[in-house]
Amino acid sequence: MEDSYQAQQDKRWVVVAPPYSSDTTVLLAKASKPIQKNFIGNQAGGRVFLFLNTDDFWRDYNEMVAKGIEFVRPPKEADYARVAVFKDLYGNLWYLLQLNTDHPIANRIA
Repeated sequence: MEDSYQAQQDKRWVVVAPPYSSDTTVLLAKASKPIQKNFIGNQAGGRVFLFLNTDDFWRDYNEMVAKGIEFVRPPKEADYARVAVFKDLYGNLWYLLQLNTDHPIANRIA
């Protein structure tokens, strides 16, 4: 959605969004100070804090595995979803999940 240089702060901002969405975005900003660089991959202190919802868990899981993405917790069936945990390029932990159809928000994100 956006890839711009913020001259006043000497930063590059990249804003991404799911296809056809303007309501849900993520701002990616490169660390610009040494103290910020120390937290790359550990913004949440080793906890999962990012969620990637899918409408087809096994399709996406198998594609990610084929591309070499490291899953640190294998797929499991939870009360609310099918879920697994993977690492991104910087060590951040993500949930890949497919919410059960009876989950309160399942129909709102489909």
